[in-house]
This record gives sequence, C-alpha cells and structure tokens, in this order.
Amino acid sequence: MEADALAVPGAGNSGHPAGTPLGNGPVGDLGLAGDHAAIWSYDFEQETLSWLPGLENLLGGGVLTEAEIESRLADLVAPLTSGTRTSPPWREFELEQSFRNPAGEVRWVRLRARTIGDDNGSTGLLGIATDVTDIRENRQALEDLTDRYRLLVELSPDAVCVHEAGVVTYVNRAAVSALGASSTAELIGRPIMDFVADESLPALLDRIASLHRQGASTDPADTVMLRLDGTKYLVQSISVRTTWEGRPAFQVIMRDISAQKAAEATLRYQAALISHVSDAIIATSGTGVVTSWNPAAENVYGWTAGEAIGGTVSELVGAELDPETVLRRGGVMRTTHRHRNGSTLAIRISAAEMNDGFVLVCADETARRRAEQHYSTVVASLDEGVVVIGPGGLIESANPAACRIIGVGHDDLIGVPCVTLELYDEQGRIPPARMPSVITRRTGATLTGLVLRLRRPAGDDVWISLTSRLLTPEDPSAQAVVASFTDITERRAIGERLAHEATHDPLTELANRTLVLDSLAEALSGAGRAELTTLLFIDLDKFKVINDSLGHSVGDKVLRIAGERLRRGIGENDLVGRLGGDEFVVVTAEITEPHEIKALAEHLREALTEPITVNGRQLHIDASIGIVTAANDDTRTAEDLLRDADVAMYQAKTLGRARYEFFDVELRERMQRRLRMEQDLRDALQNEELWTAYQPVVDIESGEMVAVEALLRWKHPAHGTISPAEFIPLAEESDLINLIGKYVLRTTTREIARRREQLGIDLNLKVNLSARQLDDPHLVAGVQDALKTTGLPPHALTLEVTESALMRDQAAAAEVLTSLRDLGVSLAIDDFGTGYSSLAQLQRLPLDTLKIDRTFVTGIAESRDAAAIVKSIIAMAHAVDLIVVAEGVEDEEQLAILRELHCDQAQGFHLGRPAPPDKLFGAVG
Repeated sequence: MEADALAVPGAGNSGHPAGTPLGNGPVGDLGLAGDHAAIWSYDFEQETLSWLPGLENLLGGGVLTEAEIESRLADLVAPLTSGTRTSPPWREFELEQSFRNPAGEVRWVRLRARTIGDDNGSTGLLGIATDVTDIRENRQALEDLTDRYRLLVELSPDAVCVHEAGVVTYVNRAAVSALGASSTAELIGRPIMDFVADESLPALLDRIASLHRQGASTDPADTVMLRLDGTKYLVQSISVRTTWEGRPAFQVIMRDISAQKAAEATLRYQAALISHVSDAIIATSGTGVVTSWNPAAENVYGWTAGEAIGGTVSELVGAELDPETVLRRGGVMRTTHRHRNGSTLAIRISAAEMNDGFVLVCADETARRRAEQHYSTVVASLDEGVVVIGPGGLIESANPAACRIIGVGHDDLIGVPCVTLELYDEQGRIPPARMPSVITRRTGATLTGLVLRLRRPAGDDVWISLTSRLLTPEDPSAQAVVASFTDITERRAIGERLAHEATHDPLTELANRTLVLDSLAEALSGAGRAELTTLLFIDLDKFKVINDSLGHSVGDKVLRIAGERLRRGIGENDLVGRLGGDEFVVVTAEITEPHEIKALAEHLREALTEPITVNGRQLHIDASIGIVTAANDDTRTAEDLLRDADVAMYQAKTLGRARYEFFDVELRERMQRRLRMEQDLRDALQNEELWTAYQPVVDIESGEMVAVEALLRWKHPAHGTISPAEFIPLAEESDLINLIGKYVLRTTTREIARRREQLGIDLNLKVNLSARQLDDPHLVAGVQDALKTTGLPPHALTLEVTESALMRDQAAAAEVLTSLRDLGVSLAIDDFGTGYSSLAQLQRLPLDTLKIDRTFVTGIAESRDAAAIVKSIIAMAHAVDLIVVAEGVEDEEQLAILRELHCDQAQGFHLGRPAPPDKLFGAVG
C-alpha cells in the first residue's frame, strides 16, 4: 500500500479493477484505528462491494470463502447501501450490527461510512468496519452497574443531592419530598446554599473545604435545612467529594432527625408522668399554685397548660381542693369538679407529696357514673328481654320486655328458678341442663344466638334468640348470669317462607337454580359421595311457538304440566328443578350404567311428548336433553356440571332437537367459543350496538388536528362496554371480522366525508385493517365502493395495518397493499417496533406512514435508550420518505421531546381521547 493512496485488491472486489485507488483523506476522516478494522466500499451504479484484506478476519477468520465474505458484508451494510443513495457526497453515517461467526459466537461490528462522489452527486460509499464486541460488553457492564447505583440512590429513604460549583445538579425522590418540592425541576439549578439555614452555613462550608481528593467524605454532622416554604428541619448530613459528568462535584446524604430530636425531648419531659398519662396529672406548690399541668388535665378541665400554670388549683378545678385533706382521708377521695364551661365532672382524686409540693392524679369518672345512671333506663326501654340470674339460679331482675315475651308479670317472675321455664331446641328436644344460663354459670362460656322455643304459661309458643353471658366476666366466681333474648317468632315464620321461595320456582314449585346447585354440590362432596352422579339438562322444544302464539298463561300451564311429568318420572331420591324459561334439570345418583341413563332420558322424553290439553286445545312438545356424569373422583363443581350439561343440550339442539347428547370436553371447547360472545357480536351488528369513536391525530409543529383514527366500540346491552381487546380477536377467529370491517369502513367514511363538507376542513381518516381482512378477496372492492358511495376523497383515507400482519406473508400483503394504493388511499404500518421487521423490509411495501408503538413513546422522557430508539426510527423513516406518527402521547414533556426529534404527527390522551363524533367535532345538522 502506498503512502498517498489506498488500493482495492482484485480479490473480493466484486467487479472493481484491481488496485482501484481510494484516497487516504476519506479513510483518515472515518477514523480507522486498531487491529480489528477493515475497509470496504460500495459502488451505487454497479451495486458492487469491495474490501481490503483483514475483513475476513473480522468476519470469522480464514474459513470463509470470498462469496461468504461478500454475502455477510452485504447483509451488514444493507441499511446503509439502501438508505444513502440520495445523500450528497461526504455525508457520514454510522451503524452497529450483530452477526454470528462460523464458531457460533455473536459478534458486533461498527460500520462507519461516507458517501463519495463529485458535483453530480454521490457515486458510492467508503466505509470502515470495526469489531466493537469487547467495547459493547464493557459498556453494557458499566451501564448495568450505573443503573444499579442510580436505582439505589433514587430509592434511598435518605435525601441525596449532588451540587457542582455550588449549584444543585441532582436530587433523589427523598430529597424532593424532604425539601417540600413537587418535582425535581423546582430544585435543579438552584444554589445549594438556598436550602441551608444561616446558622449552619459556616460549618458546612468548612466541611466541604476539607475534602481535597476524590471519594473523601466528612463525618456525620447536624445541619439545619430550609424547605421551599421557609420552614426549617434538622438533618444529619455527610458530604462526599465526587464527579458529575466528569467535573468535580459534591454528593450530600441527609437523614431527617427532627422527629428523633423532638422525641428525645418529649421523653425527658414526660419521664416523671409515664405511669398516669391517661389521667389528669397536676403538680402544685405547698400553697396550691399549679406548677405542672399535663395534656390529660387540659382535656378534663378545658384549661391549657399555659393558662393553668401559675394559677390556683381550686380555681382551675372549680371546687375546693386541699391536697392535705385528701392525704388525711387515705390519699384517695371522690368528689365533684367543674369543667371550664361549667359542666359537672365526677372525679376520683389521688394525692401524694413531692419535694415542697404535691402531685394530684385526677381520674375523670363522669362517663362511667353517667352510664350507671342511664343503665336502668336503657334496659327498661329495650325491646329485647333481659334477666339477671343469681348464683343460685333464681331470677333476680327482669326488664319489661322480658316479662312481655315470657308472658308473666314482673312480681311473678322475680325469685323464680330459671329452670322452671319450658325451653326446647329446633328439633323439639329439651336443651342440656334445661337452661343455657346453667351452662354459662358452670363453664363461664358465653352462648350466643341460641334459637329456642319457649312454652308460655298460657300454653302458646314463642321462638326466641337467646344469648347467655357472665354478668362480670372479670370475676367469674360471682357466677351471676345475664340472659338476653329477642322474640323472633314472626321473623322465623317469614324466614321459613322466604327460604322456601328462595329455593323453589314460584310457577312449578320445583327446585330453583339455587337449590339445584346446592343439592348438586352436596351430592359431589363428602365421604358418602355416590359412585356416579348424573345431571340431565332438559330444554322444551316447540315451547316458544306455544308461548308466543297462545300467550303466557297457556305457556305457564304447559310448564307446570311438564314439571309435574318430570317429577313423576324420577326416583324418590332424585331431584327435578326448573332453571327458568323452559329449562329443567334432573339430578340423580341412583343409576350408574350408561344404558340406564339413556333409558331415563328416553323415559322423560316420552313423558313430555304425550299430548297436553289446555283450554280444550291439544298441544305437543318435545325435549332436547344434555347429559353429564361425574364419577366419585371427578373434581368439577356443581356450576361446572350445570355448564357442561347446558353445552351438551345445546349440541342436541344443534343436531336437530328431540334427542339427547352426552357431554365431553371437546364439545365444551367447541361450543363455549362460539355460543355466546360470537352470537352476541353477530347480533351487535344488527342491533346497532357497535359504534365508532374518533381519536385526534395532531401535527406536532402546528398543533392542528390533521386526522382522526376510527376506533370501534361495543356497548353490550347486558354486560356494558366490551373491550376491543376481547371482541376483536373473537371476530378475527370467525367470519365476522370482514363484516365488521365493511361496517366500520362504510360508516366512518360517510361520517368524515360529511364533516369535511359541513365544517370545510381537510381532515384525514385512519382506519385499521386486521390480518384476516388482508386475506379477504373483496377488500379492495369494498374500499372502492365505500369511497365512491360516501364521496370521501381517496387521499383522505389512510388504511393502517399492524407490523405483525404485514410480516406474516409479505408477498401477499404487498400485492393487496399495491391494489389499495392504486385506488389513491394512503397506507400506514401500525405498532412499529413490536415485531421483527426492518425499514429495509418495509421499503419493499407501498407505505406512506409509520406509527411508532406507544411502548417506546411511554418511556421517552425517562429513558435515554427509549429516546434514542425513537430518534433512530424517525431518522430512518424520514430517510425513506415515510411520515412518522407517535402513538400514546400522555403528557407535554413527551410531546416536547418528539418535537425536538422532528416527529411529524402524534396522538394520545394528552392530545385527545377517543370520543363520539358529535363530541369531537360538535353537533352539526
């Protein structure tokens, strides 16, 4: 190689004549360095690659042939050779690519290139390939270490800040909170001294000045800090000399110790009062002057400590209070004091001498004494009977409600042994020891909510709910018992009636769904579970015709007759129930053989098919029966069996009615997928439950709405709003997606065409296409018909296809998209970045717009990596003349970053949520 030129050798130059000179100037500018680099070039006109010796080592050693070297190099530089043809000469480009060498190792190469040419434009590329595998691995390790350190600092409960030349450059979350800020923006860029109190500044500056070397730190020191609102708080701080982006800086770690200091002071002050903090504690001099007044005293008497200290104790408590008198009476006495507002207080005083004065502990018993006074009044007014039974078993007291419930007068009840009352349990038996109070007195146990029948002296019965407990649980030896009871006779009667109604069908008196499920669950559980439990789900055929043509009264009679026939057709221990409408079930555990089950199903069908005479008219019905069986090791629940029997019944209906079908798992999987949501979705088209919301798409530079994206919504009449994530996949699994797609295209083009004309706006409509729609042979014709019918200009319609749909079959997709493009509509790739495509692949498709997936936009403000990815996507998309739309813009910060990155358009909740057309555009005629 000569000193002033670089010659391309004949070997592997793919068409260049041997020794073609490549000047040192371009190569030097590209930064050739190191032992792991090789030079290459590409001729735009000839579309040929050339390289210098050394590339074979970089790509995997001498084992590669020239053809393999050329193929690998072509793959690596493809993004550069395809995207730089129109660039002017001397433009530089850089790209990092990965590849797997012959040894199976993943290697990374950095490709730097410059366009070369003359005044007429670029004629080729000159580039250098450098092995950067070790650099990337080291950089990744450093980034991982940095991320771990950053996370530890950011989540530290201690406040951490960094200041450079006295200016704050970083604060963690704890520092933002501690300094009273709402965001880091309020703190970054401000002088650190703004947050240090004047009294702490000199010492802080001295400590910082003592740090002369990297990593040096100060000893922990107390510092008074200032919040943004000017309030002060105390921290223990440590300063560390460090660097920030390569420049000298200081990191400060601060732990708030205000609460700790305050707690220490409080503990010292209250140490002498710790044993009586719940009562008013008053210290006085020997002459009765108050020297201490605790918080409890403030609550009891209403005087603050500041008002009380220095005053006379007798004046403050509203009564004569002589500590020496209390001491002479044993140190404790009960008396009456007054609150500051004049109310009366019942006080128990304890007095003790201390130094040259006294300590008075005043316990407020006002509430307890008032409760005692109110007790008799409250008990007397209760609707609940209350009796107190003494240790000997005699009734000592009874309130009026107890006398009324028992049916005797007060005087006739007092002194009567409690065991003389006639009590029976729900089975009619006499309870143990005749009276629950006897058990409570003997064991101390509380008996709650016992339901008993009480025989009154007049001979009639009353049902009561009784609770028995010790009168003084803290002193069980007293053995007095209080029994309280409520008359529940009427409530019980209502409950029994409601219980029957809650478990039986009011029309047929058969078991309802609740009782069926409870009985089935009981049959499926327990040690005595039958060998086989069978459930028959019966749906009447032809009943709807009878009900609709002859009226509900006739239909009700038919249902009652059908229910009675089913009841007569089962065994004594079997259960028949009505679930609702014309659906019945039979549960049996008496038969175990398949032929017996089939015989029972045929027997029930035969019973139902006998003519029914109603109002002189002879009617005929039949039944479709679904059968499910559960062996004693079956783990399905009652709900599971009922569901599976329903599925089998539906299969019987599907296969022609008037028959029975047994359930199997495959049947459930087939039927459950299609019997409900698919039919509901099919009905939704007919019932106009589907509607379209429109989300604005905004030009980032002007801020104007330039387009709207049509988003399908479903409001189910029973289940409310159904998520598109739930019903769109269901539609795609069936033939519904094409019907729905046509509906959306027809309605949205009509709506936007009308809005464009009425409002005089140039607005673009964006409509999504699914992968299944691309396979629809009528898609292109449908789009053409919608444009022609609604009058929407073709250029005003953009059809969006997801990246995954395009990559599924690129050749087929390209053919369909080309046909659509011929209509004049625009085409967009949606959710870019979630698949495995590249712009080189997409360049083969007739696309106009690229939509960056929201997952990249969401992290653009917090992650430099996300921002770099978005920037790269925008740059590459612009290089192939694609309009770039960012999805999922949630705040102004994301929008500002996208504007800086020269993104064209954006959409998201920050710019506008999906809304009905009248809400978005306003109601127009």
